[in-house]
Order: sequence, then C-alpha cells, then structure tokens
Amino acid sequence: MTQALQIGESFIGEGVNAAHVNTVFGHREGPAGVAWATALATPSAGHVPFVTVLRPSLPVKPLTLFVTKAAPATDAHGLLIWGPAQAGIAAGVAEALADGTISRQQADSHVIIAAVWVNPGADDAEAVYAHNRLSVHTALVNGAACLPSTDAVIAARDSPSNPFFTPANAAAPAPTLSGAST
Repeated sequence: MTQALQIGESFIGEGVNAAHVNTVFGHREGPAGVAWATALATPSAGHVPFVTVLRPSLPVKPLTLFVTKAAPATDAHGLLIWGPAQAGIAAGVAEALADGTISRQQADSHVIIAAVWVNPGADDAEAVYAHNRLSVHTALVNGAACLPSTDAVIAARDSPSNPFFTPANAAAPAPTLSGAST
C-alpha cells in the first residue's frame, strides 16, 4: 500500500537571498513517482529539472528532483541554482532522513519533488545555501505534519501577507456576499 502524498511549503530568510521551497513527497509507485518521472522527462526552456546530488555521483535519498521556479537569468544566477541552492536542498533532505522525518525505508521507496525559488538578484552563495537547506527541511517536516493546520489558515484569512505584498486593509474583516442565502 502506498501512502498519501505529503505536500510541504517553507519560506526562509529575507531579501534577495531568501528561499521559497515547495515539496511533494510520496511513494515511487504512486502519483509522486509518476509526476517525478514526467517532470524529469519533459523539461521546458529555462526549467530543466535535475536529480539533486550531495556531490557528483551521490544523489540524495530519497531521490529528489530539483525544479527551478525561476529560469536562470544570468550565468551567475544559474550558478547559484546549481551550486548553493542544490547543495542546500540536498543537505536539507539528508537532514530530514537523518532526523527521522523521512524513514530509512522511505529512502528507497519514495521520491521528492522540490520546487525551488532562487531570486535572480541573489548575491550571497552561503545565504542561498543555508536558506534552501532549512527551507526544504522545514517543508518536509510541515508536509509530514499536515501543516499548516486548517484553524491557522482560517485565522489568517483576514490578514494575508507575504514578502512582496500586504494589502492595506489586511486587518479588516472579510466582506460579506450581498444576496447570499444562508
């Protein structure tokens, strides 16, 4: 029997060197495995998924597909994606394996898809590495724990905010629908 997909999200850091990682974790013989293989086999311009490695010829386990959210804008941006961001994702997945978030049995039966944002303006390789390492680990922990809770989502509905935008009326109560029947 295969387990349900675990979907996780994490945003770590501030400014251009922050990391935003989304993860899909599931059995190779289930929808995660199909999505993993399909993504690897169907790259698109600027978005070429690749197997994440701890070092050349040592892929992290569970096998992790690194999918860029931003096409490399410059050679330097590409090097931050393939260098420190990839190293951070690999180390964070290995940390999740070492601390039991992912079991040793799942290391060979499951796969991970990591959708990774590296800002084209990023300029600090060490920060990109550290933020991606913590972000993927946090996303995997969140996915395993089914976080966020439904109550947390409902509680935050009137105050959405992200590093790029906060509505002026974020604290105002949600408008009611006129003419809605109860």
